[in-house]
Amino acid sequence: MQTTVRRGRAFCRDERGATLIEFGFLAIPFFMVIVAILETALIFLAGQILDSAVNDSARLVRTGQAQTLEWNGDNFRGAICEGLYGLFDCSNGANERLRVSVAVVTDFSAATVGYPLEIGDECGEDGCDWKISSDYVPGTGADVVLVRAFYKWPTIADFFGINFATLAGGDRLLGASRVFRNEPFGCSDCS
Repeated sequence: MQTTVRRGRAFCRDERGATLIEFGFLAIPFFMVIVAILETALIFLAGQILDSAVNDSARLVRTGQAQTLEWNGDNFRGAICEGLYGLFDCSNGANERLRVSVAVVTDFSAATVGYPLEIGDECGEDGCDWKISSDYVPGTGADVVLVRAFYKWPTIADFFGINFATLAGGDRLLGASRVFRNEPFGCSDCS
């Protein structure tokens, strides 16, 4: 009986493996924070790349180059996709992730009031449906133009229902827009 008591006391005083047990308690929250930081950084990087691609492509409309080349919506979408460095899925079709809209507006204030953001709330196995039209109207010289691009970025991390998704399909909506007045190309009476 004494040997059993001695062994029990020795076991209670033994501190070998305490670090392993403490790490076991802290490992899951630690790696959750690391994954959350990485996904936040990736989403931020993707948003910046989309914004830069929209800015560069919108400049082609603003300076009249897109109108001179008689581009259509697919050409403009292709110009945006070239600036996305292959990080985005630019395919068209039923599971389209990128939606681009170019429209002429009456003035700068109409760009925010007249064009509300409606993505879509009907989600199924194929994702959420777009309600934003993919128009392409670049305008002429001195027109005020609104260029918008939206992308459904797939999220990775999902910790007990806490994730970075903003859409019902589990994707995060990234968006970029530019509002500008076209340069007075091709017109003599532009003011």
